[in-house]
Amino acid sequence: MGIIERKEREKEHRKEEILDAAQKIFFEKGLAAATMDEIAEAAELSKGTLYLYYKSKEDMYLGVMMRGMEELHAEFERIGLSNTPTVQKMVRLGTAYKEYFYTHRSFFRMTNFLQSPHFHKQVSDEMKQICDAEGQKVWNVINDILQRGVNEGVLRSDFNPIELGVILWSNTTTLLSRIDNEGESWKKRFNIDLEHTLELSNRLLFEAILTSRGRTEYAAFIH
Repeated sequence: MGIIERKEREKEHRKEEILDAAQKIFFEKGLAAATMDEIAEAAELSKGTLYLYYKSKEDMYLGVMMRGMEELHAEFERIGLSNTPTVQKMVRLGTAYKEYFYTHRSFFRMTNFLQSPHFHKQVSDEMKQICDAEGQKVWNVINDILQRGVNEGVLRSDFNPIELGVILWSNTTTLLSRIDNEGESWKKRFNIDLEHTLELSNRLLFEAILTSRGRTEYAAFIH
């Protein structure tokens, strides 16, 4: 191994160590309350050293968040490459996303900060590009499966598959966020189980976007 290659591997190893420390602090305190001093202490490095690898706390936050996106992409890709009917793949994407929410709740919560304009001002263009590329990998799997559904005649061709992906993703993400933040209050106030609401809304959406053949396959699979 050459000197340049070894140095690059050492740099990547150090970046991962910093992210390990940052992940611990972010999971405990969130972005707003966490400080670079705390992350440096957890990483057993000086604060100045952190800035050699990450330009801002927000860049580091995205670095941690992308670990979660990589987990989600790996599971989505496994489903996309599996030898199962397309309708089943569509259902399993939703199931995998819900399981990701329950298994990686802290990673799921991190994505909420992407909606903050202030957050974006603190993120470097380089990190934005890296994050966008990782997110695109997830969307590519979703879009590929939905386009395949159109091609096979199980998904309605009068809808744009990409728009359908946005609708399905947004519906699930919104309800999972409500389950996370308001699940118990909805049970107490309205006697509504939001997990059941999520299942119901997904079923209604699927029945609306599938062809008659697709609905037959869907009904057979979920029952």
